[in-house]
Amino acid sequence: MKLRHRVNLYTAAMFIVLLVIITFSIYSVFSRTMMNNELERMAGEALQAIDGVNKADGIPLDDVLRSYVPVNGMLQIVKADGKPRAAAANPDLYSLRSLPVDFYQKEVREIKEHNGTPYAFVSIPIILNDGEMADLQATGSLAHTADMLRSLRLVLIIITVLATIPVLLSSALLSNFIIRPIASMINTMKEIRESGQFKQIPLPKKSKDELYQMAETFNKMMHLLKVNYEKQGQFISNASHELKTPLTVIESYASLLQRRGRQQPELFDEAVEAIHSEAIRMKDLTQQLLQLAKHEDQWQVALENVNLAAIAEELVRSFQKAYNRQIELNIVDQPIVRADQQKFRQLFYILMDNARKYSEDVINVNIKMVSEHAVIEIADRGIGIPAGDLEKIYDRFYRVDKARTRKTGGFGLGLSLAKEIAEAMGSDIQIESVESEGTTAKIILPLAPSY
Repeated sequence: MKLRHRVNLYTAAMFIVLLVIITFSIYSVFSRTMMNNELERMAGEALQAIDGVNKADGIPLDDVLRSYVPVNGMLQIVKADGKPRAAAANPDLYSLRSLPVDFYQKEVREIKEHNGTPYAFVSIPIILNDGEMADLQATGSLAHTADMLRSLRLVLIIITVLATIPVLLSSALLSNFIIRPIASMINTMKEIRESGQFKQIPLPKKSKDELYQMAETFNKMMHLLKVNYEKQGQFISNASHELKTPLTVIESYASLLQRRGRQQPELFDEAVEAIHSEAIRMKDLTQQLLQLAKHEDQWQVALENVNLAAIAEELVRSFQKAYNRQIELNIVDQPIVRADQQKFRQLFYILMDNARKYSEDVINVNIKMVSEHAVIEIADRGIGIPAGDLEKIYDRFYRVDKARTRKTGGFGLGLSLAKEIAEAMGSDIQIESVESEGTTAKIILPLAPSY
């Protein structure tokens, strides 16, 4: 059964059951109240008759009862042996005198039924003037009350049946209202599956209910999937392009070696050098791609207290010797930070390598404390980054200076990898740049707790 039909069925059944319970309760309370009122009225008639019997000394009991008999009932005095001593009844209800007679010796109030007609019966003990113990019993017909209750019952049944119509309609509207966003989501998913394009559910009005939030969440998820899908496509395209170039070079030189490698030794050396160089490029690209594919939990970060100034001095000396570049280290503070030393080295080398590739002037490295964090700045005076490209620099394979790609040997993965490493360590990196003036990369690290 579809969800729409289940919601419709369950809500309709619940409302109908509730309506029946309310109707039955109304009828039961009203019926009980009317019957109790009739018993009270009949008890009052019996008490008046008892008072008349006590005052009527020497008057026949039949005559006394006849003067107090209810218009719709009967009065009778029942002796201790269970036989009636005197009785009086309305002429239309004279058949009541044929009913079985009992002696109770206590006050009794109950509803009896005779020939399908209910009667209010009250029995009250009485001591007659001659000292005999007896019961004065009053019986009143409830035919009129029964007719009223039948009419009420019929009216309530009709009302219940008529009320089920708007209940069924409202439950159908409610199920449609609940299912509409879900059905729209299902149709949108089918369209996405058939067309291969990401679509969103239209949101005609603003509200804060759960259905609107569900549709809004679905739209955000579709937008995120679309963005990730586009990035994935771009990533695969760029990765294919990066791998295609070294493979083409290797294939070309390998074919050249097959044709003329033995006859021309100088060509052999050139080909081997080119193949070796491109193989190293492919290896570096593959390693960076594998690192970027890691989840944050797979980085196996081992945080420890690190003297930032000491490790920066060591890294700067190593970089100067490796690339013979002028680097100025300015240590303002001596912070102790929480970091993974190996991951920090990798992060520092990525940012230093960028400064080396895109500038020929001196590189400045500054260490200081800002608020509750330590900051290490790597500033160059190179080509800088255009303002429109700053928000894209962390995208994989994105290069600001596309013309210098082959010269610098980069793949456009360095800053993406740096961002991943920083986040894994609980740190952050920030890039500030002005085109043609230079770039400043900041590594922001949390300070080690003081005990």
